[in-house]
Amino acid sequence: MLAWASSIDVGATDTDTAVYMILPMDDLTESQPQPGSNSPEMTVSELAGALKRTVEENYGFVRVRGELGRVVLAKSGHLYFDIKDEGATLNTIMWKGSAGKLSFKPEEGLEVVAEGRLSTYPGRSNYQMIAERMRPAGVGALMQLLEERKKKLAAEGLFAAERKKPLPFLPAVIGVVTSPTGAVIRDILHRVRDRFPVHVIIWPALVQGERAAAEVEAGIRGFNALTPGGPIPRPDVIIVARGGGSIEDLWPFNEERVVRAAAESVIPLISAVGHETDTTLIDYASDRRAPTPTGAAEMALPVRADLLATLATLGARLERRTVAGFEKRRLQLQSAAGRLPKPDALLARARQRLDLASERFGGSLSRMLSRKRARFDQAGGGLRPATLLREIAGRRGEVTRLAERLAPAMDRRLRRAQDALNQQARVLQSVSYERVLARGFALVTRADGALVRSAAGVADGDALRLRFADGEVTAMAGAAGPVAPRPETAPVAEQRQRPRILRRTRPEDDQGNLF
Repeated sequence: MLAWASSIDVGATDTDTAVYMILPMDDLTESQPQPGSNSPEMTVSELAGALKRTVEENYGFVRVRGELGRVVLAKSGHLYFDIKDEGATLNTIMWKGSAGKLSFKPEEGLEVVAEGRLSTYPGRSNYQMIAERMRPAGVGALMQLLEERKKKLAAEGLFAAERKKPLPFLPAVIGVVTSPTGAVIRDILHRVRDRFPVHVIIWPALVQGERAAAEVEAGIRGFNALTPGGPIPRPDVIIVARGGGSIEDLWPFNEERVVRAAAESVIPLISAVGHETDTTLIDYASDRRAPTPTGAAEMALPVRADLLATLATLGARLERRTVAGFEKRRLQLQSAAGRLPKPDALLARARQRLDLASERFGGSLSRMLSRKRARFDQAGGGLRPATLLREIAGRRGEVTRLAERLAPAMDRRLRRAQDALNQQARVLQSVSYERVLARGFALVTRADGALVRSAAGVADGDALRLRFADGEVTAMAGAAGPVAPRPETAPVAEQRQRPRILRRTRPEDDQGNLF
């Protein structure tokens, strides 16, 4: 009897290659020490190896059901996670080769069924499961997860009808995200050739497995990232296609990253995942859902033969309507032309008037020229230099005689005006107030020039200006005591204290104002 013993270090992350050693069961049994004082001593490594062999022999294949917890995907591609229930937790490892074959993305809280074998890790004195296969615990669990994700994305508005974009009537380029080796792409290309051959660009992507969601998302976003008019044509419509399968097989198209990429696509997108009865979340986020990949090609393209037939029918109808319209207009034109008078009849009378006017115009022009020439000759005969000189001499004599008579008259007129002006000046001087001031009177005004007409209008302390015939002086009203008589001859000091007479020059024609 033989037993398999694994020598792999389960803590390593740089290899998933396992090396096994075959040991006979009889040797193992005989080498085990018997209880007693003479039992051989074992090292820790020997004990750990014995335990490892015992666990792996008795649990070479196990199937465990539980809830996922602490899911960690290492950079090496190995998957580390816990499978737990209400009473225990089992550390589990899935090597890179097995993890890449998963048809769904392990998430914490998902109930799964894992198959593999038990082993131990001597470095930490614990046991663990090395899983080779894993699937969700049942359709019910996946459907519950699917329903929760659907509600979450719908609440964000990713499935709203107003986000849907119309498909182009006749796209020039179709982008297809699918596996390039499956039957799906062949069905799509065959239907495109049958309906309306156009340019098809394929974005290769896995449609099943753990990497399928990332590659489908990359295909959708990659087509949208193409520049219009660039070296690679940008598709007018995108088809995401896959054949039928179980819910586990179609699970990548329920991933949130794929659904968001479909909802954010600027290019109209058709989802053709599974058969007509299969429904995934990308169907809700896409602009149109096709029951099959072949149906997606039918949605994207019209039938070329039908278009040609429709075009021929419409062209024939247009030709018939055009011919009928021209015929109708021709008949209307002929009917209207029959009621119009002949052009010769319309122009006959005008032509006759033109002929008569032409005849009269020739004679009238000759006669008019004769009259103008006669008047010109008559006027030109009188324009001789001697005649002009005599006319100029006569006019000059008349001007000289008028100038001789005009000079004495102007002198007499100026003398009369000068006499009248002198008389008015004498009258103005006789009534001037300055003659009154020359007789010893004074003109009293205030400092601002206002005339003082009576003593009642003057208050003590008012500044006054007294204007005499030979100038002005200033005075202050209200001086106390009688004014002493002015002596005939005042001392020199008193004469220096006499108020200074302010003289103001004025134009000769300034008569002033007594009042």
